[in-house]
Amino acid sequence: MNQEEIKKIIPHRDNMLLVQEAEKVDDVTSRGKYTISGDEFFLKGHFPGNPVVPGVILCEMMAQSSCVMLADKCAGKTPYFTKMDNVKFKGMVKPGDTLESECTLTRSRGSFYFISAKGYVNGKLCVSADFSFALM
Repeated sequence: MNQEEIKKIIPHRDNMLLVQEAEKVDDVTSRGKYTISGDEFFLKGHFPGNPVVPGVILCEMMAQSSCVMLADKCAGKTPYFTKMDNVKFKGMVKPGDTLESECTLTRSRGSFYFISAKGYVNGKLCVSADFSFALM
């Protein structure tokens, strides 16, 4: 999927649409990509002269990639974060890097969906987290 197709699933728009490409692998797996250009708003103050993507932005990138697998369930609904657990940062993500997210649905209960996500740069694990979303 390109960004125009992704916009049909999630409500995010510029400057907060943080997935450039996505793929729904199957009903429980999705992947997403975002290449850091260096011009993003979140790098201006984090940190001048040494830009590093903030951890909360990495989590948002993975969360948006996660929502692609819920595409058929999202019609007419908005996915809202309800929880983040076990967030771990293993490496920095900098301008020029492409964060590749790999997201797996671990369970669902009613309108709540629980997802385990990992973010890689050049095959190296940089961030991992467990999320839950409510579709409202």
